[in-house]
Amino acid sequence: MMDFLHNLKSRNEALFYYGIICLLFSIICLVLVKFSHTQVYNVNAWYKPFKFAFSTFLFAWAMAWYCFYLPDFNIRFFNWTVIILLGFEIIYIALQAGKGQLSHYNVSTPVYSALYGLMALAATLVTVYTAYIGFLFFTNEFPTLPNYYVWSIRLGILIFVIFSFEGFVMGSRLSHTIGGADGGAGIPFLNWSTKFGDPRIAHFIGMHALQVLPLLSFYVVKHTKATFIISFLYGALAVITLLQALQGKPLFKNKEVNEETFK
Repeated sequence: MMDFLHNLKSRNEALFYYGIICLLFSIICLVLVKFSHTQVYNVNAWYKPFKFAFSTFLFAWAMAWYCFYLPDFNIRFFNWTVIILLGFEIIYIALQAGKGQLSHYNVSTPVYSALYGLMALAATLVTVYTAYIGFLFFTNEFPTLPNYYVWSIRLGILIFVIFSFEGFVMGSRLSHTIGGADGGAGIPFLNWSTKFGDPRIAHFIGMHALQVLPLLSFYVVKHTKATFIISFLYGALAVITLLQALQGKPLFKNKEVNEETFK
């Protein structure tokens, strides 16, 4: 583990420390969950900044690792793009959580509408930049790296980009629930709906292809064809959960006890 951390730091010191900051902040948010009773949509308000900070930590470290392989890439500009844009998003989400108010889908005032729009713009710019990095991985050769590993990075970025843009499904509706209102029953911790369709599930699965596929390919399958198969199955899982959500169907159903069975 220490060798990995030392290697990551030497590859990209800026994103290494930014990732640590995001990780520490996510831990702080989890602590606040225990001490704060502020809720948004019937869920503790600090779960949301936790999830965004932790996800940003994973993204920052993954991209710090992958971008090291790219020849003649302006990593400093990419670093500051990620730090500033995603940092703004996390800070705004946390500020709104502290006030017990929505960050996403909040268009209740012109100011909140503008800030929500800026968050969407920030996420879009980072996604487009990541798509460009994916293009560089597809157009460059990496003779010192295993072919299966290179393809896992390519396909991981591709699926990440597609399902990052899937966020517009929710943004256009100003809701993350299909078939019902936000704030209903959900699974513990992640709070994905157990009664209605929830596009956040596909969003989550697709975006974390960025980490899952390279790890599986490099440490488990170690084969190009197997990497393609696993990537296809992983992408198919994200697509299926999205289609199910669009139909208003939950992935995890809320099992209600039928009182008639006790009569």
